[in-house]
Amino acid sequence: MDIMSSGLSSPQSTISNWKVRPSGNQKSRNPWQKVYCFDHLKSRNFGDHQIHGLNFGAMRAKRGQRNSFFPLKSVVDVGKVLETESSSTEGDRNCSFYDAIVIGSGVGGLVAATQLAVKGAKVLVLEKYVIPGGSSGFYQRDGFKFDVGSSVMFGFSDKGNLNLITQALAAVGCRMQVIPDPTTVHFHLPNDFSIQVHREYNKFISELVRKFPHESAGILKFYGVCWKIFNALNSLELKSLEEPIYLFGQFFKKPRECLTLNAGNIARNYIKDPELLSFIDAECFIVSTVNAMQTPIINASMVMCDRHFGGINYPVGGIGEIAKSLAKGLVDQGSEILYKANATSIITEDGKAVGVKLSDGRQFFAKTIISNATRWDTFGKLLKKEDLPEEEKRFQKAYVKAPSFLSIHLGVKADVLPPDTDCHHFVLEDDWDLEKPMEGLSRKDYEAKKELVAEKLINRLDKKLFPGLKSSIVFKEVGTPKTHRRYLARDSGTYGPMPRRTPKGLAMPFNTTAISGLYCVGDSCFPGQGVIAVAFSGVMCAHRVAADIGLEKKNPVLDTALLWVLGWLRTLA
Repeated sequence: MDIMSSGLSSPQSTISNWKVRPSGNQKSRNPWQKVYCFDHLKSRNFGDHQIHGLNFGAMRAKRGQRNSFFPLKSVVDVGKVLETESSSTEGDRNCSFYDAIVIGSGVGGLVAATQLAVKGAKVLVLEKYVIPGGSSGFYQRDGFKFDVGSSVMFGFSDKGNLNLITQALAAVGCRMQVIPDPTTVHFHLPNDFSIQVHREYNKFISELVRKFPHESAGILKFYGVCWKIFNALNSLELKSLEEPIYLFGQFFKKPRECLTLNAGNIARNYIKDPELLSFIDAECFIVSTVNAMQTPIINASMVMCDRHFGGINYPVGGIGEIAKSLAKGLVDQGSEILYKANATSIITEDGKAVGVKLSDGRQFFAKTIISNATRWDTFGKLLKKEDLPEEEKRFQKAYVKAPSFLSIHLGVKADVLPPDTDCHHFVLEDDWDLEKPMEGLSRKDYEAKKELVAEKLINRLDKKLFPGLKSSIVFKEVGTPKTHRRYLARDSGTYGPMPRRTPKGLAMPFNTTAISGLYCVGDSCFPGQGVIAVAFSGVMCAHRVAADIGLEKKNPVLDTALLWVLGWLRTLA
């Protein structure tokens, strides 16, 4: 089922998102609902199986009425309003020099930018599109407001130290109203295996043990390890693991295995049932877009425990409100964000990153440059590919671009959804047809292929979960990896790296790079994909940059030694 490979040979997933419109005088039910559908996963060789995904969000709104969920401005109008948040003009060294320039306004980039701003740095964020957020953004069509991608919000509670989204917002004086999800996801797996991941941990574990009584001890031990790591992280103030004063002073007092092991190895230490291991693969996939053997345990533990500790909470107004609030907070701190600013190259002098050039010729300069682009866009487009550092060559040998997906956003009549529909569903099926990539097609064939794939997915959902869905559709928009590449500036539409084989040691890079003054942030950095993971990346990056520009304490000797050791460890991947 190689749908939308966009030049990749690896299997592609397909995700859709829809919202609902009420019929008659029907009252609203669950205000936000989603569905995931995937091909059958095998526990030991997840990467060899094609994956389709399908999710939907459900909101009730009447066409023409304005409310907090569905403002009826066009996306261009929103862009014009937001563009006034930046007072930037063309930078030169005499009039407009920054402490940091951030390329891209995804959650990782915005967290890094706002964290630096509250420390006193002067920051400029350059965003190609007309609104902030990247894959945590939104768009509006025909009175509907859709989340671009992210919807399961970890790190968005009011307690602990891993509520990184809440903390990032609070740092710039923002607080958002949220709607709690009673379940994280409802899994529908082969062999009639159905299980809900309840907000209450004991309720979830009890249901899982009932389905696998022979693995009860292994289940408790595996999730117990996750809780051990989560509790250790949750007791710390999270900062950069590349800054030795913090790393040796605080972080290494806690479990070191969280840096070096993956979730799959730990699961296999305690669990043998292949069906249960397949379930844990699926658990990891919705977190990191890769299987358990390729998911760092630190990433898996944060989400598998935070969903019970703080719970999944959805922001009123949609996911895009998070990025808008962070962008506003950034400006309130005296820094700037510039929209419709398409960065085409990173300017270097004597081997050091010193500025950014835009497609319109404008140039901006700073002490440090932070790229929120993918690793492939940063090293290969923003920097010349022939100048690729050895460390990046090793990274691109060890990792491939994670598959992109085809997305379907639907507006449907409210009465097609049962009253108690869970917010997110994950469906695994055995009998889906293989699909061919959409690269190299004519415009006519490309559009026809999009519609064909969308039709198949809608038919399956109609048959599997929501009878009458097809006839209830009032709006439909289909996107492909090309769409993600165009609007989000992601190489091949990818959402981060996927290891070619089971990683050994600290294979995934942190925030520093082999180019002096250049840092990376987001899903191409440790700990990987997912909103809470990229927020963690943003916090770490801001701390490391702040130390390098004199806003945090640093030890130059230890810095040099630690960065060399981390670089050496990555050669073991």
